Amino acid sequence: MQLAYPGFLWGLLAIGIPIAIHLLQLRRPQRVFFTNIGFIREVELTTIRQRQLQELLVLLARVLAIGFLVLLFCQPFFPVANSVAKEASGDVHILVDNSGSMQAAGQLQPRLVQEAVDGAAALGKSYDAGTRFKLLGQSSGSLTQAAYEAALSGQQGGRQTSWGAASVRDDLQKVQPGVTYLFSDFQKNEAGADFWQHLRRTGQVVLVPQVAKPVGNVYVDSVWLNDAFVRAHATLGLHIRLRNGGSEAVADCPVKVLLGKQQVATLRVTIAPGQLSEVTTQLQLADEKLTLGRVITGDAPVVFDNAFYFTLQPAAVIRVLEIGEEPATQQAYGREPLFMYEFAKPQTLNYSKLRQANLVIVREVAPVDAGLREALAGVLRRGGSVVVVPPASPLAHDSYHKLFQALGVRGEQWNAPAVGLPTRQEVAMPSARDPFFKDVFGAQPRRVIMPQVAPVLQLGQGTTILRLRDGDGFLTEFGSGAGHTYVFAAPFAKEYSDFTAHSLFVPVLYRLAMLSYHTDQQPAYRLNTPAVALTVPTLAGRTAGDEASYRLVQDSLVYIPTQRQHGSQLQLDVPTAMTTPGFYKVVSQGKVLTTLAFNPSKRESELAAYSAAELRQLLGPTHPNVHVLEGGAQPEALARYRAGQSSQPLWRYCLLVVLACLLAEALLLRFGRPRALAGVVPA
Repeated sequence: MQLAYPGFLWGLLAIGIPIAIHLLQLRRPQRVFFTNIGFIREVELTTIRQRQLQELLVLLARVLAIGFLVLLFCQPFFPVANSVAKEASGDVHILVDNSGSMQAAGQLQPRLVQEAVDGAAALGKSYDAGTRFKLLGQSSGSLTQAAYEAALSGQQGGRQTSWGAASVRDDLQKVQPGVTYLFSDFQKNEAGADFWQHLRRTGQVVLVPQVAKPVGNVYVDSVWLNDAFVRAHATLGLHIRLRNGGSEAVADCPVKVLLGKQQVATLRVTIAPGQLSEVTTQLQLADEKLTLGRVITGDAPVVFDNAFYFTLQPAAVIRVLEIGEEPATQQAYGREPLFMYEFAKPQTLNYSKLRQANLVIVREVAPVDAGLREALAGVLRRGGSVVVVPPASPLAHDSYHKLFQALGVRGEQWNAPAVGLPTRQEVAMPSARDPFFKDVFGAQPRRVIMPQVAPVLQLGQGTTILRLRDGDGFLTEFGSGAGHTYVFAAPFAKEYSDFTAHSLFVPVLYRLAMLSYHTDQQPAYRLNTPAVALTVPTLAGRTAGDEASYRLVQDSLVYIPTQRQHGSQLQLDVPTAMTTPGFYKVVSQGKVLTTLAFNPSKRESELAAYSAAELRQLLGPTHPNVHVLEGGAQPEALARYRAGQSSQPLWRYCLLVVLACLLAEALLLRFGRPRALAGVVPA
């Protein structure tokens, strides 16, 4: 026989109470008068024997009642032989969810993870000393009972493991015969249908749901800038989208924005459960270096997602390459240090510079050969932009038709050659609300004179940026892969257009160049992001087979991700072991290339979780091997389950014995009095 709660054996000390009462019980002597004193000796002997026997039986009944009452609280049981053999055939697999959502307040402890650790520790003590344990999602192997208890003590501050993590699913596939316990809050969006299928093939599984107190949780859903082109010393609008992932409203939550160590903005928000709130703040970058930023929310007790990390990188120099017989945009781009302008004639074009350019302007080149056509298509594939200014000569139509096909331009129609001077049309005034012309136009108190152009080309598809008075497009945009193609409907030659002399010419060129610039690096990433794409310089001395060339470094933590590089394009798979949010440096050959910001998964911040009833309904009859405990990780619930699965409980028999002893005591006190002896007559 074994006891589920041996600590209650201290209650056996209460047996001393009826013994003390028996020893200290004093009865007043009664005076009895007899007519014949010869019977006095016989009467005394007979009465004392009966009374002593009665008191001993009553004492025995009381002692047994107290003893079995104590055993009732100790929950005695006989281990079942086949169940013990089944558990001994494999390790006891235990998952203690210590992810961020387990920071919520529990019913008994300040945090759910503390309740889970206490329950897992109590569960381990209920097994025999020779039982082996394994913590799912951890690198540790099979553990003895002492090592298991030591490993549990580090769960609250160690590597975070969620119940739906990929490492847990991998461990479930390797589970040998035995039993598996999952201590978690079971967030609803943490795992999908594939996880439940893993449980179905895992053997005996016990779900121990942790129930948190209702709480609100404000976290940063996303951040973005009002302009993708970031410049130093320019005012930027930082948009912050906040969300409440808890079940309670959060009022006057403080939000701070920091760039480096300097606080640049502070505000307060009130968000209802499950709702979004968007705020905007203004900031400036002090220099051209990569800036590390944070958004800090001040809600509690769930604080793992209170810091959102992001980076801001000012745009580098934009490379502009103009191809033509003579430069037309040199004065516009050459005077601005933001641009690196180069001009080349088709006959002397250096294709290596074309492959480095962000914006390529093909101005009235006739004809466009196959090599240039393929090189321009390559510019679009790597995310650059191509501006096409068509020539007036009809002899170039065929080569430009092939060029348009390569660039993804459809629906072009060439106008018939003009006899004499071409007829010009006025360009329509663009809308100031058009995103392309954002911050270009100020107040217009009078009518503006627009440029006059003679179109040689009509485009029926694409997005029109500038229109003519008759509705046809003058500047049209086409998307192709990661890049964009912009086509003008008229040449820049003076007889066909005065656009190059108009005040609108420079803003349009600047905007085209800024839109051609893009960076693969995002301001922020999530830790559950599969991979990160970057544009990196080619470092001297690096070999193609060097798989450990790029590393992610945060303080003393170093991760070597799976990496693939093609030219300057690098793709890094985010390691599953990387669970700590913050800034990570991308290091190659001891040189820091850039810094990436990683944040917790948004689904971890959504605290909605399954209850025990919802888990049973979700599993249904399709998972007969899965049991759901009511009462979470409380020792009483775990002990009841262990007693029911691996033993024959004896508490019912203890209760019957207690009741029988109480009944025997009552009968002894009621019917155990000695009867008066015959012949004894009181005086």
